[in-house]
Amino acid sequence: MLLIDGKKTSEDIKSEIAEQVAKIKNQGGKTPHLAAILVGNDGASQTYVNAKVKSCEQVGFESTLVRLDESVTEAELLQVVSDINENPEIDGLIVQLPLPKHISVEKITNKIKPEKDVDGFTPANVGRMTLGWPAYVAATPYGIVELLKRYKVETSGKHCVVIGRSHIVGSPMSILMARNEYPGNCTVTLTHSRTQNLAEITRSADILIVAIGKPEFVTAEMVKEGATVIDVGIHRIEDATRKSGFRLIGDVKFDEVSEKVAAITPVPGGVGPMTIASLLYNTLLSAEGKVYAK
Repeated sequence: MLLIDGKKTSEDIKSEIAEQVAKIKNQGGKTPHLAAILVGNDGASQTYVNAKVKSCEQVGFESTLVRLDESVTEAELLQVVSDINENPEIDGLIVQLPLPKHISVEKITNKIKPEKDVDGFTPANVGRMTLGWPAYVAATPYGIVELLKRYKVETSGKHCVVIGRSHIVGSPMSILMARNEYPGNCTVTLTHSRTQNLAEITRSADILIVAIGKPEFVTAEMVKEGATVIDVGIHRIEDATRKSGFRLIGDVKFDEVSEKVAAITPVPGGVGPMTIASLLYNTLLSAEGKVYAK
């Protein structure tokens, strides 16, 4: 069984980005600059944003963190996004989700310029990705594609089953795996919580991508012998045997599934670390004008 190590792969990508940034600086070019907007005091969101800022430093990017109170109005947040849109010094903008209930995620996402949408969430980038045009691909799907590529997982002609249809992971993943390129050229089945005979479908998968958001949902009897399994889920559960009092698990019952498959991502240390590396990569693409010409 091959363990697909997202932690190591993400560090490799960061090193490659850092080399490119050093080259840009040596040639007198502009340092890539990522801005993040954090609304409120959600603990998980603060942890994610701090990790993104730290990663920016690691690769030589400039970063700006805009902290706003939870009471900020929708109009005020739209104005902050607009100001960053018009700032030529900033290449990429992310608005950390979730947002307070009184703010429309749709309105805020639509306000971000596609050229700076390094999260890949705007309709323009989703549409370009669907058409196979140059686009900023959402960080998690891009990270999964990169893992498959770097671990040389054969995808052409294979049956890929995706569990979960979110617009952030499941849906774009199904489109990417069907593309006429590598990784891709799969026959793709997109399943979800209403799918009938789900286990029967998953047992036919050569590549199983699980993003359903349910702890240890996929068990050994749902998986084909020799399949490749990508676990997108991450859940914190109580564990009195750990010093922290908890442990992290995925959407896949790792201990039993790993005995049966050819390759699998662990949780933690699989898909998770790849999301920040992908975000940095998109910011580099923006700075270099590789997707939208400068």
